[in-house]
Amino acid sequence: MKRILLVDDEPKIVQGLKPYFRQAGFEVLTAYDGQEALRAARRDQPDIIVLDLMLPQMDGLDVCRALRQEGNFTPIIMLTARVEEADKLVGLEIGADDYMTKPFSPRELVARVRAVLRRVEGPKLPNEIVSAGPLRIDVEGHAVELDGTPVELTPTEFELLLTLARRPGQVLSRERLIEEALGYDSAAGERTVDAHIKNLRRKVEPDPANPRYIVTVVGLGYKLAS
Repeated sequence: MKRILLVDDEPKIVQGLKPYFRQAGFEVLTAYDGQEALRAARRDQPDIIVLDLMLPQMDGLDVCRALRQEGNFTPIIMLTARVEEADKLVGLEIGADDYMTKPFSPRELVARVRAVLRRVEGPKLPNEIVSAGPLRIDVEGHAVELDGTPVELTPTEFELLLTLARRPGQVLSRERLIEEALGYDSAAGERTVDAHIKNLRRKVEPDPANPRYIVTVVGLGYKLAS
């Protein structure tokens, strides 16, 4: 049974979501402030976290940032009541996998959680290794090496890199990357892809401002240099 950690300072939201996730087969863990969320994530090791942005004690961005800095890459879906796109993209840039804007449909959130977990779980071929230049991707082990050095990626970053690496030299549009790597029609659209590509470049490029591997093709999309 998959474990989900629901984090929101509004008890009505948390209690309202519980039956939807239990019906979907999840064990539901809860937290109502940022520090409690951080402790629960460390202690209970959920399979996925639904994390409100605005929390007492410690906001959702700081919780996400702390987990990523600790090497915890549990998938995170951020909840936000803010409408400005820049605010939403900040969460993606510090390592969240996706976001949803309040108010939202509980059923849509369940579907989004399942989609993110599918990115982590497969489908994968046994012992499949994808190599592209200095990158080596162990698909089953969900591990990446750059010139033999391990690179820690979130599930979304991993799937984007894998999708590009399976087609070295081929330009993939943002729409195609959303479809093939994210597996659903992301709420943030093309900007979501751009935010995750920016994160990938920070992790795999010698100079992220002048990318050597993940190249932008203006007006078309991205490619992994062959």
